[in-house]
Amino acid sequence: GAEGSTLMSYFSKSQIQALKPKITFSTLRDLQCPVLQSNELQGKPEESCSTEELFEWLGAVLNQVSLDNKSCSFLSTYCCPQPYTMVEKAFLCTITGFIIPEQIIQLLEQLCCYFGEPKLAYWLTLTVHGFADSPVSWRESEHGFHKGGENLYNFVIFRNLDYWLQMAVGTNDDCPP
Repeated sequence: GAEGSTLMSYFSKSQIQALKPKITFSTLRDLQCPVLQSNELQGKPEESCSTEELFEWLGAVLNQVSLDNKSCSFLSTYCCPQPYTMVEKAFLCTITGFIIPEQIIQLLEQLCCYFGEPKLAYWLTLTVHGFADSPVSWRESEHGFHKGGENLYNFVIFRNLDYWLQMAVGTNDDCPP
């Protein structure tokens, strides 16, 4: 509207431009994926993995950490939690930039529609990372970005449309209500 054009004319004088989010797609081949059961948050030995195990595994996958547990010139190794299944092909879409909450809700709704037709996947995830110096805070506490700046959440959506919501905040931050 008129307010938008006034705002844009202000920014054009300051040589500021709007940037669109950067979108990248990749295919992960022969990926070890934890076995999850929507009603088992703690997991069951030899049946399913826990929410904590999934969260750690997801961090390893998103950071392209090798899951083969082979030592070489580094100090630690990582392997997929047990039990796991081998997935021939997994798709990873990364969107980098400023994304408003309404767009995140729209992405979440589109992901839920994925299960509308028969698919092979039992679950999928949507992870949202805030900027480290984001002014995000919960309750009465300031966001402690000087000590790490963690602020992220992850939805795990299951075929039956049950979901898990995992959240991580910094050590100085309160957890959301």
